[in-house]
Amino acid sequence: MLDYSHLSALAAVLRTGSFERAAQQLHVTPSAISQRIKLLEERLGVVLVIRGQPCTATEVGQRLYQHVEQVALLESSLHQNLPVRPESRPVTLRIAVNADSLATWFIAAMASTDGYLFDLMLDDQDHSAEWLRRGEVVAAVTAHSTPIQGCDCHSLGALRYIATASPQYCARWFADGFSEHAVARAPCLIFNQKDQLQAEWLQQVLGTNLYPPLHWLPSSQAFVDAALAGLGWGMNPEPLVIDHLRAGRLVALKPDQPLDVPLFWQQSRIVSSVLGDVTRAVLHEASAMLVPVQLAPKQ
Repeated sequence: MLDYSHLSALAAVLRTGSFERAAQQLHVTPSAISQRIKLLEERLGVVLVIRGQPCTATEVGQRLYQHVEQVALLESSLHQNLPVRPESRPVTLRIAVNADSLATWFIAAMASTDGYLFDLMLDDQDHSAEWLRRGEVVAAVTAHSTPIQGCDCHSLGALRYIATASPQYCARWFADGFSEHAVARAPCLIFNQKDQLQAEWLQQVLGTNLYPPLHWLPSSQAFVDAALAGLGWGMNPEPLVIDHLRAGRLVALKPDQPLDVPLFWQQSRIVSSVLGDVTRAVLHEASAMLVPVQLAPKQ
């Protein structure tokens, strides 16, 4: 059986990124942390921590770290059912979330809960579910509507995107109208290689695949700033640009054709009791900020 003081030291190093901060968190010396990691590595016969700035986990180290975090969640769930709850440090919840949800509504959900620490993994909504499948997070905001094995799935609504650009940009690139020829030449904004929103919208509006020149901007706020500066057009979440649209600083390329991206909250069932408050907060904030999902009519 593994020594949990050693496992706690490993988790603290990987959580904080350094032996010094791990020692402060556990109220011991850095040498004690180093000794515990060394004993654990000798016991298992593998390297668990790659020393550096910051320290990172090997594959086995990551698996052990996930185990420690899951045990902490299960213990927290057990404590909730005890007559007298023992004092313990706040539970850290590792959650995968897409950048635009984080920039528009997810922070409010985090702020309306108490007693938790959050460790957020940023990923595209079409890929965030993979973190759950690998067991690296306990919950995810995702575009996947089919429940992942061992998880409960809740519909959140749809995050509405508007194709936006500055008036000056439109006057330069779309002076003769929004056409395939103009779109193929006009610079476009893209978040990263996983970002398919611009391509999906063009397919929806023009019915064809186009490959315009690209500015790569992996930041939700940078997307808005770049559109305001006239660098390119892009799909921006409506909550981030609604004031700019009303003030005329940005214009919608096709006001009557937004792109609605349905989102879902998937959470590990085994720690559902611990996540109850967080799930309620997520559902509440999503209902206030997202648009209802339009269900396809039955055939």
